[in-house]
Amino acid sequence: MKNNEICEILNIEVPIFQGGMAWVSDSSLAAAVSNAGGLGIIAAGNAPKDWIVDQIRKTKELTNKPFALNIMLLSPFIDDVIDAVIEEKVKIVVTGAGNPGKYFKKLNEAGVKIIPVVPTVSQAVRMVRNDGVVALVAEGAEAGGHIGVTNTMSLIPQIVDAVDVPVIAAGGIADGRGVAAAFCLGAKAVQVGTRFIVADECSVSEEYKEKVIKAKDTSTIVTGSSTGHPVRILKNKFSKLFKKLEDENTSPEELEKLGAGKLRSAVVDGDVDNGSVMAGQIAGMVKKRESCESIINDLLEGYERTIREVYE
Repeated sequence: MKNNEICEILNIEVPIFQGGMAWVSDSSLAAAVSNAGGLGIIAAGNAPKDWIVDQIRKTKELTNKPFALNIMLLSPFIDDVIDAVIEEKVKIVVTGAGNPGKYFKKLNEAGVKIIPVVPTVSQAVRMVRNDGVVALVAEGAEAGGHIGVTNTMSLIPQIVDAVDVPVIAAGGIADGRGVAAAFCLGAKAVQVGTRFIVADECSVSEEYKEKVIKAKDTSTIVTGSSTGHPVRILKNKFSKLFKKLEDENTSPEELEKLGAGKLRSAVVDGDVDNGSVMAGQIAGMVKKRESCESIINDLLEGYERTIREVYE
């Protein structure tokens, strides 16, 4: 699995991406993952340019290995974010929450490798028509945060068959068995989010980490479907209130106001009762805190063990 096609394209050692999670994926986490051989990803979220530049520079101080910036195309600062990518010479971007088409020319001219996140075959096909797209992250509905509707098991092979670039599987992957399954479906790499939330180098609140570790297989819920932007989070007081208001046909505008700032409340302030605790369905498998290097080694060893057991 090491040094495969995606590793050669991105100059990384192992085909494991760390998910770009808003308020979670900062320089500390991204650098640790890159130093362990994977692709660390800083999440730009809705952050302004100065914060993003600071995180990019900190990451460069912590690692000399490749890393990426996850850019949310609906960010109010998106034009400034694109400028930051170019000015700071970030060589890989992962795009989500919108169409990156208008920025392709600028990114291509700067030699940036573009990896869009897609939840459907149709979006995958549209994305690969653009120059500069070197791979796609196909994210299934098991993932935490903003999601599509198709599960990873169904989504990955359909996108693999529809495009001619490497596909990175995301959603529902937390151990070597999941990695092996993704590769059997045709993926060339995996993206892992929820498990890295509890990494030693992840700077989220202790309460957030503990909430993930205590999660069970049925602990997540999808909220926001009525707004057109479904989000998978862990069940708590906030999720119950949100679902209650959704069931009462509260307007999307009111629901969006309710959700504003709730992720930060959980990640930074540790309010895991009234905040939005984004995590994937795989949270029920995440049981201990460990370093990014330990997580990546476990994923690799588990993959190799699973393949041996299948083919012996």
